[in-house]
Amino acid sequence: MNKRNRRAGVLALTALAALPILVKAADWPTWGRDYTRNMASSETGLAATFDPGRFQGNTEEIDPATTKNVKWVAKLGSQTYGNPTIAGGKVFVGTNNETPRIPAVKGDRGVLLCFDEQTGKFLWQLAVPKLGTGKVSDWEYLGICSSAAVEGERLWLVTNRCEILCLDTNGMANGNDGPYKDEAKYMTAPMSPPHIVGPQDADVLWRFDMREELGVFPHNITNCGPMIMGDLLAVTTSNGVDWTHTNIPNPRAPALAVVNKNTGELVAEESSGVSGRTLHANWSSPAGGMLNGQPIILFGGGDGWCYAYDTKPNKADDGTAILRELWKLDCNLPEYRMKAGKPLKYATYEGPSEVIATPVFYKNRVYVSIGQDPEHGEGLGRFICVDATKTGDLSKSGVLWSYDKIKRSLSTAAIANGLIFVGDFSGFIHCLDAETGQPYWVYDTKSHIWGSCLVADGKVYSGTEDGDFVVLEASKTLKVIGKVDMRAPVYSSPVVANGTLYVATPTHLYAIQEKK
Repeated sequence: MNKRNRRAGVLALTALAALPILVKAADWPTWGRDYTRNMASSETGLAATFDPGRFQGNTEEIDPATTKNVKWVAKLGSQTYGNPTIAGGKVFVGTNNETPRIPAVKGDRGVLLCFDEQTGKFLWQLAVPKLGTGKVSDWEYLGICSSAAVEGERLWLVTNRCEILCLDTNGMANGNDGPYKDEAKYMTAPMSPPHIVGPQDADVLWRFDMREELGVFPHNITNCGPMIMGDLLAVTTSNGVDWTHTNIPNPRAPALAVVNKNTGELVAEESSGVSGRTLHANWSSPAGGMLNGQPIILFGGGDGWCYAYDTKPNKADDGTAILRELWKLDCNLPEYRMKAGKPLKYATYEGPSEVIATPVFYKNRVYVSIGQDPEHGEGLGRFICVDATKTGDLSKSGVLWSYDKIKRSLSTAAIANGLIFVGDFSGFIHCLDAETGQPYWVYDTKSHIWGSCLVADGKVYSGTEDGDFVVLEASKTLKVIGKVDMRAPVYSSPVVANGTLYVATPTHLYAIQEKK
């Protein structure tokens, strides 16, 4: 039986009934801005166009004189999939270690970088050694793909090693706080000299190893933007298949877990059997919502179903605290799973997909799309609107509307003024009516889209694999406002905070602000 931490879980459930969305006015403190995960902001006065600039000679530094409307540029690693988080005057972003910030910290690692929000100055980093499992569980050079969650001076992150970490947002600059004191040992990679902790290192407050505590087997990489609800922290475990892509090493390990954000103690886990039906991996980040004053947790499973859970756990027969399932829904159309009485194979064009995009909670509805690992190519998709107030199996009764003109999608929806904007991996941006699902327009970027659209200042922002950053009007009528050549792919999602737009390429993070 897997080792499980069950201590004091119920303590994390206090004061949830009247839970507000705790978001600093104009920060972007978590993936999707708040726990509803809606990629929309009320910010105005944002730049409609900019120029990312050119390199200085043969270096990887951007020449500021060649930029336009760029506040600052920070050098990242060589691959960046984690989305920026901005809170408390700091910017946090996951990447790899191919541009070492601390010379003594060498080799392939997952890295979280912290920059000053106003200047882009490097402040500190978390450098996580690799598992050594290669592409099976900790793919070389992918780095940290998680988007951090910040509240006050605390930051929560899922690492490439399938851990949940709680960090001090000030790093070691203000001392080694909290009960955890093994940072030097933790950041020492195998066959490397002992790490000497300095003021530019991360300060770990607690650590929860999902492989050890939950028996999780992450496939390829661990990916999740943690979600904060009161004292709860919900995370997806990335449990999935092994190198054969047919065997699930631990089909009983949870695909979703909840811990106490203050202590890291396990509160509860899902028991819907998601892992046993997982097609590939569980990479969707959890979302949340409030129904009649009560919080719920939303989760897009690696089995292609969407789930809603009560935050108050029940006890299983073996004493494990489990999340009570409120409803579930198969996001795939029946014809994606079966054809002529035979199951369709996974990773085929017509076959079933999991949920990788994050569900969005909006006006007692849940909006979510299906998709697959980009390595599997393009294929049939579906975007659905679910009545979140119902219970049970909603596969037929809970779907308010369904849109199947979309292809497979990794993108979380952005909803503003009754309109939905969502991209698909084939490169199309779709504008739909949030109430009815009526399509208003489809824009072809002519390139793959990995990230999500951002809606802010009456505009839709989206990056593409070919390096085009498009700006469209956020209205029922398609209007192209501008297009910027980033001269590098854009795999992550744009975000906005305090009047500044943030766009990351694999190698650089741009803080974009219109110069008055």
